[in-house]
Amino acid sequence: MKLRTGVLGCANIAKRSVIPAILSIPEFELIAIASRTKEKAEEFASLFNCEAVTGYQELIDRKDIDVIYMPLPTGLHEEWVLKALDAGKHILIEKSLAMNYSSAKKMVEKAKEKELLIMENFMFLYHGQHQFVKNLIQENKIGEIRCFRSAFGFPPLDENNFRYNKKLGGGALLDAAAYTVRASQLFLGDDLRVKAANLNYTNSEVDIYGGAYLSAQSGVFAEVAFGFDNFYQCNYEIWGSKGKITAQRAFTPGENFKPTITLEQQGEVFNYEVDAENHFVNLLQEFKRCVVENDKENKYNEILNQSRLLEELKIKS
Repeated sequence: MKLRTGVLGCANIAKRSVIPAILSIPEFELIAIASRTKEKAEEFASLFNCEAVTGYQELIDRKDIDVIYMPLPTGLHEEWVLKALDAGKHILIEKSLAMNYSSAKKMVEKAKEKELLIMENFMFLYHGQHQFVKNLIQENKIGEIRCFRSAFGFPPLDENNFRYNKKLGGGALLDAAAYTVRASQLFLGDDLRVKAANLNYTNSEVDIYGGAYLSAQSGVFAEVAFGFDNFYQCNYEIWGSKGKITAQRAFTPGENFKPTITLEQQGEVFNYEVDAENHFVNLLQEFKRCVVENDKENKYNEILNQSRLLEELKIKS
């Protein structure tokens, strides 16, 4: 089965990571790349030896495309997701999917109605380092989990970056925070609730940095911090009754980077080097599996739970 793929938008992540991953998997076939401008579409298409399309709707209307990868800013997602679903396309989309929970629900309900897959590109979930961490937990290396902490933040971006544009879905909450909140669910489950949160705007129309406290019914909790004006951090730690596990490069390990996982127990420290992997390729393999096996419900639920938590975080701040 070939998944004939079109790319809707010419973002850096598409150019740098996702399109090369698409090209590396035999079951995916890159058909075309669309931009609002002819020049940009042709520039990208020439890089990847596919067809250039001017205009997003022109790509969506094509009959030779099964899957659309959409690296557009969050503020543009609802319009183009609904149009793509109406045209019968499965969608892989950059995070965050939606500006708010009601928008996420609208898109998921349309996907259900059309029996199509929609999946957020949280590529880090598909890196083997996190299964390595889960194995350590299952082997009782840290005892019972007491607390999950995660930080993802980086220095200021270029002032023209869309992440500073409110209408386009800018702000740290829908970007950096999304990783830390998603990682919290990976280890603590789906019944988390935001109990307290803080978003700081610092003379900007979008939130620049913040943090939150989330807890599950079991009493275990997560502390997350994130931002666009921070010393670089990209990690999580899981503190247990008998030890602690730290993932040093949790969200952005390059395909040739070997992450280090640190296990601390009373008086002892163990550093494990985990194999390098391309988590974009792994994500696409999961996307393909979900299409082939008609396994869509889990992805719908993941989207809704994530969007609910981000909205709770905003309300609580």
